[in-house]
Amino acid sequence: MIVTDIVTGSTQAHLVDLNKGLACGDILLVHKQAVAPLLDLQNAAQEAGFELRLCSGFRSFERQLQIWNGKVSGMRPVMDPFGNPIDIKNLSPWRKIQAILRWSALPGTSRHHWGTDFDIYDAKAMPEGYQIQLIPEEVQGAGLFAPMHNWLDSYLSSAQTEFYRPYDIDTGGIAPERWHISHRSLASQYYSLLDAELIAKRLRDSDLLLLDVVLEHLDKIMHRYILVD
Repeated sequence: MIVTDIVTGSTQAHLVDLNKGLACGDILLVHKQAVAPLLDLQNAAQEAGFELRLCSGFRSFERQLQIWNGKVSGMRPVMDPFGNPIDIKNLSPWRKIQAILRWSALPGTSRHHWGTDFDIYDAKAMPEGYQIQLIPEEVQGAGLFAPMHNWLDSYLSSAQTEFYRPYDIDTGGIAPERWHISHRSLASQYYSLLDAELIAKRLRDSDLLLLDVVLEHLDKIMHRYILVD
């Protein structure tokens, strides 16, 4: 297994199915070394009165590419900094890229490629038929999942876990994602290998829309949206 393939989401060799053997039947791939810490986190949440579940674990390069191309082409919504849909068709190519990067990672750079990062929610708080949106309103104030995240604030600051929120503070690049947690020591191994040359090589082998513009601004993208941990 080539470690750089893990970095760019080009392999699943390091992953296991967290849901294997469960009745739900949904495949949820995570880094094999993250399974035990995740179970510990879920048990701690359960003791506090919550049902912490993952709605997203590993995401491949190909899946991230579909999301990216869908947004560039207008087939998927693009959000403003407050989570409201915006029309990007009249934006310049570079402005489109910046709008997309606010909420969606450039393929090859997503932390979800590593199987160390997860989007979480409180299943106990969900009304029947509710569709998770992963928007600020769900996790702040009177939001459905805010109580669990308020508890998580204290838990993550303790010495009981290595999980943390990599997008907890708005630095002007990626929007804060209170629902996104990461296993610090595992993720740091792959984060340290991120560089523009590796990403450029992987992107040139893909059918990424706006590829030329991305490559032209890749150093800026790396600084503002990727190397922000």
